[in-house]
Amino acid sequence: MNRAGISYRSIPAAGVHGVGLRTLPRNIAKLARGVSASRKILRDFKPDALFFTGGYVAAPMALAGRNIPSALFVPDIEPGLALKFLSFFADKITVTTSASLRYFSRPERISVTGYPLRSDLETWTRERANQRLELDSSLPTLLVTGGSKGARSINNAVLRRLPELLAMGQLIHIVGALDFDVAQEAAENMPEPLRSRYHPMPYLHEMGAALVAADLVVSRAGASTLGEYPLFGLPAILVPYPYAWRYQKVNADYLVENNAAVVLKDEDLQAELLSAVKKLLHDKDKLNSMRAAMKKLARPNAARAIASQLVELAGEPPL
Repeated sequence: MNRAGISYRSIPAAGVHGVGLRTLPRNIAKLARGVSASRKILRDFKPDALFFTGGYVAAPMALAGRNIPSALFVPDIEPGLALKFLSFFADKITVTTSASLRYFSRPERISVTGYPLRSDLETWTRERANQRLELDSSLPTLLVTGGSKGARSINNAVLRRLPELLAMGQLIHIVGALDFDVAQEAAENMPEPLRSRYHPMPYLHEMGAALVAADLVVSRAGASTLGEYPLFGLPAILVPYPYAWRYQKVNADYLVENNAAVVLKDEDLQAELLSAVKKLLHDKDKLNSMRAAMKKLARPNAARAIASQLVELAGEPPL
């Protein structure tokens, strides 16, 4: 928040779903303090509208500001419990895809806006991305990412079959900080020319470069996959996080049903990852079909659409 120059005020909050009986009273008390703190913030700030994106920390503010116009953004297709709670207070609900409509009553409050994306993602061209990432433009490019912290099961499956994967093309591997040393060691032990095809990194700020350069991505199925992959028409092998299986599985199934992705279970990664990658990279017709199907799902103006909803709630002319 400091880097972005945005003022930040914290609110006491705690979850109540799935906690033990010993913890529940303490968490309820913390939520009550959060409502009081939220009222003070609202008195000081005097907002024209409120905007929520989920999480239990939003509950005290929703209760304190229930008489202020509010909008709710639902990033995943299926809303979690906190989002379902917040939906009772929201005047407008914006969702990433129409598949979310079945989870809410009163459809007149709901707008399908898409998933908001950073504007810098679209500034990359494939040629510039290849230069930035030191890629060979003549080789197929596989992107593997587990998010900013990496995904150990995906990393392990990739490193186990690294020579076979590199025999098919080049690999951008966003490993995360915890496994980066292991990936570097694997790279150092790799013979040339395979070594030059492997591009491990702990994190990548210029994610647009990797997305525009890739022919295929292997990743989890968090909400951002519903926005980023369609923007770039990027076919995907999705591995829903097993401890958030329900929400990520729903996201993944939506892309599969639209012929834009395939799904692997986390427990099947070691046995099936290589064959899944090989099947797609070697079938250009299938890959092109998935690319076109993914591109059809893109909603590149989602951020503006959501902002328009907020501006309207605040009583201003639409953007």
